[in-house]
Amino acid sequence: MTDATKSLIIQSKNSIRQCEVPLFRGAILNAVKDSETNTLFHNHTEGDGFRYAYPLIQYKRIGGCAAIVCFGEGTEAIGEFFAACNFHLRIGDREEDFEIDSVKANQTLIQTWDSEFRYTLRKWLPLSSDNYKEYLSLDGIVAKLQFLQRILTGNILSLCKGLGIFLEKEVTCEITDMEEPRLTTYKGVKMMSFDIAFKSNTTLPDYAGLGKGVSLGFGMVKRIEKE
Repeated sequence: MTDATKSLIIQSKNSIRQCEVPLFRGAILNAVKDSETNTLFHNHTEGDGFRYAYPLIQYKRIGGCAAIVCFGEGTEAIGEFFAACNFHLRIGDREEDFEIDSVKANQTLIQTWDSEFRYTLRKWLPLSSDNYKEYLSLDGIVAKLQFLQRILTGNILSLCKGLGIFLEKEVTCEITDMEEPRLTTYKGVKMMSFDIAFKSNTTLPDYAGLGKGVSLGFGMVKRIEKE
């Protein structure tokens, strides 16, 4: 059986707007710029290289406040931030003392089951320039939902691969609710952002990212607990 995946959710008291998440990320990177293993903080390697893998340190806006969510090796690397940082960060044109509200350590057994689990997925960016055109060409909401479900399944598989997890059964996904998509800006490009609810036979860790832009808080998943 797969080992449980460790995650660490560091929640601050500092309010932040969604558009400021990249600035918050930049402030953290500046704090650990002399770290030997800071590749996990920014996913770039020496020179112009790039770490093409699932981001193990992700920067979020949770409850209106800045947060860092780490997985696997990222939970160990984040210790360098605490060791190197004086918690005085510059976010854009303002300076703030980073106040930690809570640190929560979790373990999630990420695997497929015979039962299904329900989730919300916020600010999900499923569409690339190529499949955006294909999505628009589809006729009817059913065809569009099926198209998005295939992408969501692929996103879950990418997360599992990035965390070194092999799934024994086929992943199933069904979108159960979807709000009207909105336009958002990611890396200077306007993209369609979706807020959805879905069910899957796969257990996923809270606040993990799916789709594009996960290191900047897009595509944040949260399990809906049974009443």
